[in-house]
Amino acid sequence: MFRRLALMACVALLSACGADGPPEPPSRSAQKDGLRVSGEARIGIVTSPY
Repeated sequence: MFRRLALMACVALLSACGADGPPEPPSRSAQKDGLRVSGEARIGIVTSPY
């Protein structure tokens, strides 16, 4: 059981760390599509007088 968990942990780490090579920037044609994503996120606590 421990070996299976260890193997699953190794596979998860290797798949998440970019094991296929260093990151590559997007091509110029992909940058000219005109698609933009923007926004704002806030995290906090809101209290009300009620």
